[in-house]
This record gives sequence, structure tokens and C-alpha cells, in this order.
Amino acid sequence: MLKSNGTDGQVLIGLRDFGTEDISETEPVFIDFDGLPVPFFLSGLSVKSGTRFLTYLTDVRSLEDAEELVGRAVYYPAAALDGDDGFRDFTGWKLYDSGTLVGDVLGIEDIPGNPCLEVKTHKDTVLVPLHEDLVTDIDEKKKILSMSLPAGLI
Repeated sequence: MLKSNGTDGQVLIGLRDFGTEDISETEPVFIDFDGLPVPFFLSGLSVKSGTRFLTYLTDVRSLEDAEELVGRAVYYPAAALDGDDGFRDFTGWKLYDSGTLVGDVLGIEDIPGNPCLEVKTHKDTVLVPLHEDLVTDIDEKKKILSMSLPAGLI
């Protein structure tokens, strides 16, 4: 979710792993609320670019409603949600930080409000925050998760 737009509940959504041509108004998007994916249906889809679109969501009818969604993770399609916790399972994937191998993902530590990847590095096991703002690329075929982590985190 990028930001609210106008005063009647319209929102601007940005995409990472696919383009606006893949969006269907008949399938819901899922918005993360405290680790739980909540479905919202799209209405009045208006493409702004190949990766951004304006839309109305079910039950979002005012600027205040839209502002509650700003900054939350949005998942589409439903297949992006693996597991009961609402987060994709990266277990067995390689984690890279700005092009440098960090290690192998052992699993997800579902810390309320701060899900973390458990990663085995060459020295020890560390927790890495799993936040959409840190993810730079997801390569499904190679099972590589690329992130841009804050300095000193690892």
C-alpha cells in the first residue's frame, strides 16, 4: 500500500513482483493486519503506470479508512500467502544482502508485529526482519531472496 488518494477512500497501490496487467477486480487483495491477511475486493481500478494503480477497496469509504491502510503489506494473488501466518515461506532459500550472500533461510520466527527470517550464516544463526521495504527481489526459480538490510544488522 503506498498512500491514500483523495477524501473518499481511494488508495494508490504499488506492485513489486508483477505488473498491473496481472490484476483482476474479481480476485481480492490481502492486507496484513497484525500478521493476519484480511481480504479486500477492488473496485474502479485505474492504472497509473506498469506497477501502480488507483482503486477503491471494499469497506474503505473515507480518507480516515484509507489512512489506516497506509504502510501495510498487500498481497496478491492469494497464492502469495503460504502458511497460516500469512507470510510466504522462504525456508530453504538463499538470502542475499545487496548482492552478498548472507546465508540459508531456516524458517520464519513469527514475532508479533515483527516477523523475522531465521538465517544460518557462516558464523551463526541470526534473525533478519522480514519487511516489504527491505525486500529488493524475489527469484522463485532460483529460490533467492534479495534484501537491502541496514548496516550492522548482520
